This record gives sequence, structure tokens and C-alpha cells, in this order.
Amino acid sequence: MGRERLTWGLLLRWGILLTAVCVCFHVYLETDWRGAPAPLALGHPTQSNQNWGQQSRSKQFSAEAEEQDKSIKRRISYVRRVKKGSPVGEREVTEDSSPPCCPPLHPQRKTPRWHINLEPWASESRSLEDEAKRFLNYITTPQVSCSSLAGDNAAHGAWAVCLDPKYSLTHRIQSKHCRVYSFGLGSDDRSLEHSLARSGCEVHCFDPSLKQPHLQQAEMWLHRLSVDWRDPNPAIVAQRRYANTKKLVTILRDFGHREVDVLKADMESAEWKILENLVLERVLDSVGQLLLELHLHWAGFEVGGDDPSVVRYWFSLLKELERAKFHLFHVHNDPAKPHLFLHKNILNASSAYTLSWVNMEWKP
Repeated sequence: MGRERLTWGLLLRWGILLTAVCVCFHVYLETDWRGAPAPLALGHPTQSNQNWGQQSRSKQFSAEAEEQDKSIKRRISYVRRVKKGSPVGEREVTEDSSPPCCPPLHPQRKTPRWHINLEPWASESRSLEDEAKRFLNYITTPQVSCSSLAGDNAAHGAWAVCLDPKYSLTHRIQSKHCRVYSFGLGSDDRSLEHSLARSGCEVHCFDPSLKQPHLQQAEMWLHRLSVDWRDPNPAIVAQRRYANTKKLVTILRDFGHREVDVLKADMESAEWKILENLVLERVLDSVGQLLLELHLHWAGFEVGGDDPSVVRYWFSLLKELERAKFHLFHVHNDPAKPHLFLHKNILNASSAYTLSWVNMEWKP
């Protein structure tokens, strides 16, 4: 009996000890499992990852919404209404198109051209005789009549202006707003300039052979200057005190003038390139009447090509005048001049003709 009690006592103690050990081990395992982070499972984000994903999706949604808003703004339709009665009426710009652009800053400014429009050949043969016949017929046939000519020796003189009341020169003289530019040399006849000055016109005579830059003589102004088809080289101007030649548009700007009622020029064979410059730079809009002496005994300064091409170029220049609304009203042929046409005697043509044109739309 004593041994049996001792044995059961030992077993009970061992059982209690094992139970305590198991409880401690279980508590240890339970505490360690709760403190350690759980392993990540594929496809199942944690709480922190879920928060980050929600923020990312929120930002992406905001960006998409902003881009969509911009797209909607770009797709707004624009409707521009014009004044009632306009032939354009009402115009709608379709979706996905940009709004109408702003108008140019200078809608009335005209850009210069680079070359004149050459007229078709007078004939398929492109012969000098055919070109000369068309050209001479053109310059000797007035396009409009003038009932009142004024100039040196009236209707029989070389230089003449038209004082017909249907043109504006007479009204400009009466209102004391007449301005005259005369280009030539000192030996030229200036009876027309004196006559216009006495009538009340502001007359400027340009002569590069003068000794003084500017001189007032009687009722006229004299300037040591002449017109050219190009402005002088700045390097040459820097070496000289005065520049003797300038383009007409430059002279107008330097003198502060916007228009000239009468432009008279005897440029000794430089008239073709000067006339070309007036056409290309659209200076003719500032001229009321154009008086020009044409020299036909040779091609002229810086005019190249064979003889038929030269005459075609001359004719094309005069047609440019006509397109600029200049109509011929007076032609003078000096019988004392030699009969030479490009160094030849063709159709008994004179070597020089003085022509006068009126700007049909001159209303300064």
C-alpha cells in the first residue's frame, strides 16, 4: 500500500508538471503567432496596400476627369455671327475644330511682290516686229479723253496734266492740297512745274546735280536727290555726306508725304526699272497722275534678254499700270528725236515718247 501511494503521487506530480509545460508552450506559441505579421497571400492585398491602391485610383480618376474636361472644352462648337445682310450669313465651326483665329494686325497693309506678270507673246513666232507692233500701238492710243490739258504749250507740249473736272487734280488745286514731284536734271524744261506752282501746288523738284541739299527757289523746292529702283548701299552712304538716289517709297517716308498728285520723271533710260519698283512695291496707289518719258533706243538700265523679250517686258510693265487703274490720256512724240527702236529702224518708231496717265481711282 505504501508503495502504491508513492507511485501514484509521483505520477500525479509528473502529470501536473507536463500539464504546466504544455500550457506554457501553448501560451508561448499563441503569443508569438499574434505578434508576427501574417504572410502575404497572392491576390489578397493587405489593409495598407488597399489604402495605397485607393489613393492611386483616386489620383488616376482625377487625372482622367481633368483630361476629359479639357477634351470637352476643346470640343465646344463656336458660332460666329456677322452683320445682317452679309452674303456670308452665319457660319458654324464644327466640333473638334479650334475657334476662329484673331484678324491680322494690319489687314490693309499690302505686301510687296517679287516680279511682274509677263503678258503672253504677241504671236507664236515671238518675233521682234510683232512685239514692237503691239507695243507701239499700245503707247500711241489714248485710253481716256481729257477735255482740259495743261502744261508746256498745252496740247502740243511734251509734258501735260489733265485738269478735266471729272478727275481730282482740279479740285486738289482749288483746295490748296496739290503736291507735285518732278525728277530730272537741271537742264530739263520746268515750265509745267512753274505753272502748277503758280496755281497753288506744292512743287518739289529733284535734281542730283545741285550743289546744296535743299534750296527754295521762287515758288518751288529743289532737292539734291533723285529717284531710283533701289535704295543706296549703307556702306556707300556712310562714306558720303548725302545720298543722291532713293526709292520713291523711301523719299515719301523721309519727306513725311503720303501721296503725290502729279509725278513727273525723265530718268534717261532708268524709267523701266523705276516703274517696275513702283509696281512691285504698290507705290502707284499714292500717285494721282504719272508723266513719264520712255526711251526706246535701247533696253534700259539692267533690262536683259533678247530684243523680243525686252519689248514684251516693256509691254507687260505698261499693262501692270493699266491693272493699277492708270489710263493713258496724252502721248507726245518729238519728231526731232532719231527714229531708233532697240538700235533699229522698226515701223518708223521714235526713240522717245512722253506719256501721261491718270489714276482713275485717285481720291486722296
